[in-house]
Amino acid sequence: MNARTPAVSSVQFRLDALRHAMREAGVDAAIVPSSDPHISEYLPAHWQGREWLSGFTGSVGTLVVTHDFAGLWVDGRYWVQAEAQLAGTGIQMMKIVAGQANAHIDWLAANLRERARVGVDGTVLGLAAANALIDAFRPRGIELVADVDLLAAIWSDRPALPAQPIYEHDPAFAPVSRADKLARVRQAIADAGADWHLVSTLDDLAWIFNLRGADVNYNPVFVAHALIGATSATLFIDARKVPAAVEHALNADGVTLAPYEALADALRALPADGALLVDPRRVTYGVLRSAPATLRQIACVNPSTFAKSRKVGAEADHVRAAMEQDGAALCEFFAWFERAVNRERVTELTIDEQITAARARRPGYTCPSFATIAAFNANGAMPHYRALESSHAVIEGDGLLLIDSGGQYVGGTTDITRVVPVGTPSAAQKRDFTVVLKGTMALSRTTFPRGIKSPLLDAIARAPIWASGVDYTHGTGHGVGYFLNVHEGPQVISYYAAPEAHTAMEAGMITSIEPGIYRPGEWGIRIENLVLNVDAGKTPFGEFLRFETLTLCPIDTRCIERALLSAEDIAWLNAYHETVRARVLPHVDGEAKAWLIERTAAI
Repeated sequence: MNARTPAVSSVQFRLDALRHAMREAGVDAAIVPSSDPHISEYLPAHWQGREWLSGFTGSVGTLVVTHDFAGLWVDGRYWVQAEAQLAGTGIQMMKIVAGQANAHIDWLAANLRERARVGVDGTVLGLAAANALIDAFRPRGIELVADVDLLAAIWSDRPALPAQPIYEHDPAFAPVSRADKLARVRQAIADAGADWHLVSTLDDLAWIFNLRGADVNYNPVFVAHALIGATSATLFIDARKVPAAVEHALNADGVTLAPYEALADALRALPADGALLVDPRRVTYGVLRSAPATLRQIACVNPSTFAKSRKVGAEADHVRAAMEQDGAALCEFFAWFERAVNRERVTELTIDEQITAARARRPGYTCPSFATIAAFNANGAMPHYRALESSHAVIEGDGLLLIDSGGQYVGGTTDITRVVPVGTPSAAQKRDFTVVLKGTMALSRTTFPRGIKSPLLDAIARAPIWASGVDYTHGTGHGVGYFLNVHEGPQVISYYAAPEAHTAMEAGMITSIEPGIYRPGEWGIRIENLVLNVDAGKTPFGEFLRFETLTLCPIDTRCIERALLSAEDIAWLNAYHETVRARVLPHVDGEAKAWLIERTAAI
């Protein structure tokens, strides 16, 4: 008897259909990346083909299918989740370990026959990824077929493109005008020796044009492309999404609108002897193939990526205000949680509902900045765990609850992780919690040279954790946008990342600090704050920066093994809690106020 579940049966049926489409197209293998024409992290439903085919719901993974093999490559954040979700589907979970980001490419190059053909939808394949495939395939004569969308033939109920209206970012919270941002981008185009700049990434578009939208879950962005020249700027977007007042304002700043699908023709019409600035990691192979073959491509990081990462003073002030509101919402939530847990039925789903409701009561709040992770005990060992209606835990008894959540406010984006005790935490849990906290504090109080490559800072947070003989498989920090993507570059604090020139730390950048310890089948601990790079003075040895901690929420001292903390650790924690109390207290009352006062008591 075959005991396949409906979900497993659907995956197997879809894989059979994909293999039939592969035979029809004459390809030996298919690649289905977690991507769209805009290299987005969170994909509109129209481009969630990897999830539709595999059943794996994690945000990152690459599916490779041949006629006798199917594998999904995922990094350590998703190993436990992928193993569970792929069970019985015929898709193997393939582990990506540090330094092997192109493991699926190596597998294809090693396992396919000579002169095999590999199909992929080039419009969702990053240019850098395409170049890596072509280079790896060349020695064996393997052909990359990038003009075939195999999903189009088998995904009959594929969702339409999103069509939510766009809107102006409230001028009260947008201190740099659209005209000034366009001028800054144009100067960078000229400095690079280019004539035009293609922008496909949605957060860059939202920043440049001071617009926001709702085409992507959690990120206030919209689906579009832009082509910017010395005297013109064209936004390629579905006209139905643009209110008349917004179109008028864009026109007044010299921005014209064109249909979303007209980009290919616009690229073809560029002068063959011109030069186009593109970011190979933020544009796709298929989109760029429309440009004339002789058009010179100048590869560099999008100028807007650097510009939007360096928040100006007014933006930093708005973020500080948003953090106070976010902290107040969390006080209300945690006060409720401590009253309810082990007294009434509370589940991981309840946590998401309650924390979102608390934020929704705060001024300026628009939506969550990502899907809340509420993970109790063993579920916390999966860094990107997601509670579902069909699978979630009841929070009761003893243990640890990990909550990673965030909000989009018109004046900033928040992202915070806290771990709180349920019942009585064990001595081993308290040791792990304290070690992670020491990592968070060690990096938070660091002073560092301006321009240091951000991956080099990773070891500071990991040192206390490594000293315990433990490590974790994700990065320690990511950049955070300003009422934009909760994950943004160019900085990243991770020894898995290369310390390239564009990762240099500069004043105004907002970054997360979030080390962790994960014990499969037992518990997970992560303590996360957002920090702002601020000036730390100049000496004969150069300019220095330090971190200002922006996040305002108590760290639960009931989980601390005090004997493991140094005097410097205790001083930092007490000073942090004093700041949290002073900044958040004016925004709370009643039960939330009492909770804040109790949880910020000095140790």
